[in-house]
Amino acid sequence: MKRTQVLVIGAGPVGCVAAFYLAKQGIDVITCEKGPDCAQDLRASTFHPPTLEMLDTLGITKELIARGLKAPIYQWRERATHDYYEFDLSEIADATPFPYRVQCEQYHLAGLLAEKLAAEDNAEVFFNHRMLGYEETPDGIVASLETPHDIRKIKCDYLIGADGSNSVVRKLMGVEFDGFTYPEKFLCLTTNEPLENYLPDLSLVNYVSDPKEWLVLLRVPSLWRVLVPAGSDDEDSFLTSDEKRDQVFEGLIGKKGVETAHRTIYKMHQRVAQKFRGGNIAIIGDAAHLNNPLGGFGMNSGIHDAFNLCEKLVRIIKDGEKSDPLLDQFERERRQQTTEFVQEQTKQNMAYMQQGTQEQHRLRRDNMERLTKDPEARRDYLLRQSMIQSVRASQRKQVA
Repeated sequence: MKRTQVLVIGAGPVGCVAAFYLAKQGIDVITCEKGPDCAQDLRASTFHPPTLEMLDTLGITKELIARGLKAPIYQWRERATHDYYEFDLSEIADATPFPYRVQCEQYHLAGLLAEKLAAEDNAEVFFNHRMLGYEETPDGIVASLETPHDIRKIKCDYLIGADGSNSVVRKLMGVEFDGFTYPEKFLCLTTNEPLENYLPDLSLVNYVSDPKEWLVLLRVPSLWRVLVPAGSDDEDSFLTSDEKRDQVFEGLIGKKGVETAHRTIYKMHQRVAQKFRGGNIAIIGDAAHLNNPLGGFGMNSGIHDAFNLCEKLVRIIKDGEKSDPLLDQFERERRQQTTEFVQEQTKQNMAYMQQGTQEQHRLRRDNMERLTKDPEARRDYLLRQSMIQSVRASQRKQVA
């Protein structure tokens, strides 16, 4: 039977960050992933300044930037007129050494860290290992994992579930996943079409409002991502059809037949697990909380979970501090951050985009106008949307 100090289930960006953090601290760690590799999931692509700061302590940020695009500016655009309100993170350069977003698909981070973990003497990564169950014993936790050939047992002192929204670890813990699912679907189309040639002064990150249909335009190194809402009654076959593709791009840039690399349908959720830990088992990232993608907070908050938890595991394992008070503190801090900031801000962002009447649209435009002209309000907005404000407040509470 394999033995390790910490077993991480899930080799996405959150699980790999947790494992790499622990490995760099000299803690034995094994990461298991049900898939054959770090899946090229397109859901998350934005890294906010506080996340870049955290990753920089692991020596990762420079490599991530090299693989991505720096995006200091993002825009709220009017679809009908092409007018836009611009927000520049360089205005808050006094608050962070990374006054920009980095646009880079999440699988780049996961793949980079998986490679680095494989090179660490005290770390291993096992793909094609699907979590089946675990047993808590007096001297540790024994996890059962299905491989293509057998059932493998791994014994650990601590188990971290970073295995996504359908987390097996969370289900095995018997933890409820409270919240709701948005009634509408969301369609993500990716394309190499140079949208910047059609839309004047387009930024790398754009939230496009319209009384009839809002959308989000994000640039990553290889392509543009176009996110649009879809009716709950629309058949998936229609949403991924050429007809729907032509509707989206004709309305956006006046062109049919645009080539797409992906056509993906998502359901969006706002959910928080009732508990983030049970004994020596903890859940982080999408396993613990889900939110809509407007603002790019999901993956970032999951990475923040990993840093918070792993800092405490280091104190427990290396320094001999008592586990229950520290793991309770992790749960308290991260649930509070999730519910008071991430959930509330993403719901506000969604409501802001969904305001459909002409009057609501006018009020939204007036608010953007006010923000652009009021330096104090604009700074507060930039600090909040970049996650700096909430992360700094949380860090002050932890020190206190």
